Amino acid sequence: MTRADVAVVGSGPNGLAAAVTMARAGLTVHVHEQAATVGGGLRGAALFDSAIWHDTCAAVHPMAAASAFFREFDLAARGVALLRAPIAYAHPLDRGAAAFAYHDLTRTCDRLGPDGGRWRRLMAPLVRHSTGVTDFLLSGQRSLPHDLAAPLLLGPRLLGHLLGSDGLRTEAARALLTGVAAHAVGRLPSLPAGAIALLLGHLAHATGWPLPRGGSVRIAEALVDDLRAHGGIVHTGRRITDLAELDAQVIMLDTTPHGLLALAGDRLPPRYRRALERFRYGPGAAKVDFLVSGPIPWANPEVGQAGTVHVGGARAGMVAAENATARGEAAKEPFVLVVDPAVTDPGRAVGGRRPVWAYAHVPNGDTRDPVPLVTRRIERYAPGFADTVIAARGVSAAEYETYNPNYRGGDIGAGAVTLTQAVFRPVPAWNPYRTPLAGVYLCSASTPPGPSVHGLCGHLAARAALRREFHLAAAPPLGPTDETSSPSTIMGRDPGDSGSPSR
Repeated sequence: MTRADVAVVGSGPNGLAAAVTMARAGLTVHVHEQAATVGGGLRGAALFDSAIWHDTCAAVHPMAAASAFFREFDLAARGVALLRAPIAYAHPLDRGAAAFAYHDLTRTCDRLGPDGGRWRRLMAPLVRHSTGVTDFLLSGQRSLPHDLAAPLLLGPRLLGHLLGSDGLRTEAARALLTGVAAHAVGRLPSLPAGAIALLLGHLAHATGWPLPRGGSVRIAEALVDDLRAHGGIVHTGRRITDLAELDAQVIMLDTTPHGLLALAGDRLPPRYRRALERFRYGPGAAKVDFLVSGPIPWANPEVGQAGTVHVGGARAGMVAAENATARGEAAKEPFVLVVDPAVTDPGRAVGGRRPVWAYAHVPNGDTRDPVPLVTRRIERYAPGFADTVIAARGVSAAEYETYNPNYRGGDIGAGAVTLTQAVFRPVPAWNPYRTPLAGVYLCSASTPPGPSVHGLCGHLAARAALRREFHLAAAPPLGPTDETSSPSTIMGRDPGDSGSPSR
């Protein structure tokens, strides 16, 4: 194998962000991906109809619009259109009731009635300091925030969430906020879940909850385009089973601690190995991809205008379900996230047919087929949905690890989002990316700042390696150049086509 300055194992958004950062620093970079296509959680496929594209993992990307890495990388300048629905997320309740988080904060508050003023007091200061709040929560947690107002704003709000004293009194508002906290995929309430609720909640009224026109794969395409424009090479269908297979000065691993243990064999010091073995994985996600004959028939039609729908019911039910799932117990009515991409990107519907994307939160390693469970949960708030289903594919939590080894037991966050692991991912260390092996770094969502498509785990890991291994203190610029500002067909897709692959 040709020697490179940097070898990256795994081509998820963090692996690609690390590769782009290293290549832009003038280093030779090779990316090794075991799957036939790059992207990790950004991948997709035409599952049932060659004209209709499904996101097989992530679909909606608040962090791709908000994170410091992608702000500088500038997806829009590279032809990636991040589309936003007027309603960022909706939360249906029984008897046709529902709560809505509009992009417009004032409209949201007006619709929340008695809790409108409380929602404004909760969210408006965060919206005003959105960049500082986002950068603080998506930092490596090893330096002072640039905007000192961010921790001061977050502190009392996080405490209020933990104590259940956020001030919200109506069931609609309480459910609306709890549905966002459930994105933590873990125990409720908790400080990490509260941080996620405040981060995602305020972003709905700031940079939004967008999805890329044509599917999540567009983000991966832009990253690979930039990597190749700077001399990087991507090897697909290339499974690395041992670090010895890589000939590079620096190795960046977009893997979980479990993956590092498998690749390193007995090379790791016993103490570090034991610390990795103690790393905890969270509950699983069971995924369903539907092909349907029309929009979801929500009992409240306005829910159908939302980019994301939280199917969880009242706050008490969500708390009980999430806590049961965190204990490894199957909840009778699990939390389900639903996205009809064609609501935001009409080009995703072809000939009256459209994809529907859904996740259910289940215990880690759950083996049940999620199709009946998810269909039943959607039917509760959208009677007649089952009659619109043309085809469906379920991937259990246990099977999801086969799709992507980083999803251990179906944990799409690459590690439980607990208070300890929110900061000490994967082990307590000042430099959490560096391993005891010379030149070997972790750059996955198992490192700070954790899960979501923000690229910062990879970027921060690459920055750490550039400083230590190559003595490059300054971060390379990430903005587009003439060679990288137009989209390509690297994934076998016409950049103007919002539907299926072109081959």
